[in-house]
Amino acid sequence: MKARDPIADLRRIAFLLERANEATYRVRAFRSAAKALAGLSATEVADRAGNGTLTELAGVGDVTARCVAESLAGEEPVYLRRLVATEGSDLDAEATALRAALRGDCHTHSDWSDGGSPIEEMALAAVELGHEYLVLTDHSPRLTVARGLTAARLRRQLDHVAQVNAALPEGFRILTGIEVDILADGSLDQDDELLARLDVVVGSVHSNLKDERSKMTRRMLTAVANPHLDILGHVTGRMVSSRPAGVTGPGDRGHRARTRAESDFDADAVFAACAEHDTAVEINSRPERQDPPKRLIRRALEAGCRFAINTDAHAPGQLDWQRFGCERAALCGVPADRVVNTWSAEQLVDWTHNRA
Repeated sequence: MKARDPIADLRRIAFLLERANEATYRVRAFRSAAKALAGLSATEVADRAGNGTLTELAGVGDVTARCVAESLAGEEPVYLRRLVATEGSDLDAEATALRAALRGDCHTHSDWSDGGSPIEEMALAAVELGHEYLVLTDHSPRLTVARGLTAARLRRQLDHVAQVNAALPEGFRILTGIEVDILADGSLDQDDELLARLDVVVGSVHSNLKDERSKMTRRMLTAVANPHLDILGHVTGRMVSSRPAGVTGPGDRGHRARTRAESDFDADAVFAACAEHDTAVEINSRPERQDPPKRLIRRALEAGCRFAINTDAHAPGQLDWQRFGCERAALCGVPADRVVNTWSAEQLVDWTHNRA
């Protein structure tokens, strides 16, 4: 039988483990093995598999070595077959249609801040999922636990993204962006000049989430009125469960929150402001967030808001979590024409640059 690509199989296993919310150490095992093999010639990989010395490589264990041997023998690794056979349930018709209408993801992270993978890996995973674009939104500087980007680091990232885009498949592009902290006074945690350069700005509250109702409302209203803010991220800040596995970046500790109550604010006032300023409300697809709750999605819909169904992905496999957001959006009756990431990259950027 013709040999398979063992590195591709290892990466696919890691992707499916991330998507299934499996333990971080399992994901890391397969990504580490793929990285170890990527530095070798195909001949050396085959020779090591044949003489049983794959496990002498740092990052390759018994399980991953067995997967490599099965791939080289032309067989789909047993580990991969089991994952494929047990992967998630089907979406209903409305959620399926909404998921099919999405053309990109407006909230993602890389290892430049607290994500677990390089920008290139995130982009290639998005290509495989059929996306036309990926908005890179690493954190802003005040969120030190997530290695937020200073203005200087963000400028370097913009140069790097331009280089990566030049090497990506035709028809796909990384859009520049940031998940900027909404500070206590409602201002945004990055230079205005830089925010103006970015394709998409997501703004989120990450601190003082227990502020009193009036203070949190003023904070959010000020942020929404800022012409640089395009999408209001994970609106209530709630956590309905402990953080998922698979996040392996240096800022991993930033996602270890247990359950957390919603922030208290005047949702009707905030959503009215979002509609007035044409700021989209994020439907965050992360399983531990499910933010906003369905009752608030319905209120935002009634207020006339646009939406962005985003993954807030910190690893490649999490990019397929959009289906969770689509399920919740469909249950609340959100139509595709109210979702900004059903647009092309050109339409999206035209909107973000011409809302004011």
